[in-house]
Amino acid sequence: MSSKDSKFFLITGVSSGFGRAFAEAALAAGHRVVGTVRNADGKAQFEAIAPDRAKAVLLDVTDFDAIEPIVTRIEAEMGPIDVLINNAGYGHEGTLEESPLDEMRRQFDVNVFGAVAMIKAVLPFMRRRRAGQIINITSMGGFITMPGIPYYCGSKFALEGISEVLAKEVKDFGIHVTAVAPGSFRTDWAGRSMVRSGRSIADYDELFDPIRKAREEKSGNQAGDPQKAAAAILALVASENPPVHLLLGTDALNLARGKIAALSEEIAAWEDLTRSTDFG
Repeated sequence: MSSKDSKFFLITGVSSGFGRAFAEAALAAGHRVVGTVRNADGKAQFEAIAPDRAKAVLLDVTDFDAIEPIVTRIEAEMGPIDVLINNAGYGHEGTLEESPLDEMRRQFDVNVFGAVAMIKAVLPFMRRRRAGQIINITSMGGFITMPGIPYYCGSKFALEGISEVLAKEVKDFGIHVTAVAPGSFRTDWAGRSMVRSGRSIADYDELFDPIRKAREEKSGNQAGDPQKAAAAILALVASENPPVHLLLGTDALNLARGKIAALSEEIAAWEDLTRSTDFG
């Protein structure tokens, strides 16, 4: 790859899962990557992938005050950030009634506020250069919903909406924004990385227990290939006109299409009542 084609990526959460897959694919393609990690071991392991082009910074994306100084230092010492990939996040499982509000706050701090803080830190540099790309990793859970993950779906719906608005705000500055919504992939999202609230209300047993059991059994056997997702991200970065929303995986595609069809039917069924609220 020529230096002209090489890009500088900032990717959050590169220690495992999608973040590691995205970073490894970018490095293999000849790009430079700085990734955020949570500890010194993660830093050493990441930088060993490509010592000349892989750098890691210690950062918890919920340490909001630390984000802007770190991004400013990266820009000053390593060069202009071409692509920000907001990947850091986790899943929360539990019915709404059984899940403490503190767990919702933590879910939104990581999945929404952390991503927005990263965006706000890189935007001044991208805006001044009139160039840049922001990719927010959301989920098919930002399009469709399933019982037992209300906080997670809420956070991903929020990031989808924020991404769509941001794309309109910065399009005249040469900055592209895409919300990437993966379906079920073979990462550790449903395993070690998921936080599960305890069960306490028997009324939900019949609905929720089979869902939790199926999700645990499916972990590690999902249809989605993280390396192919990484290849899709590189294709997105190479595109001159990337989409604002991108689904990854046949399951995400089918479920989103089903949601759109059901929503269209519901809107049509209630159209008369909807229109009845206008003056005149």
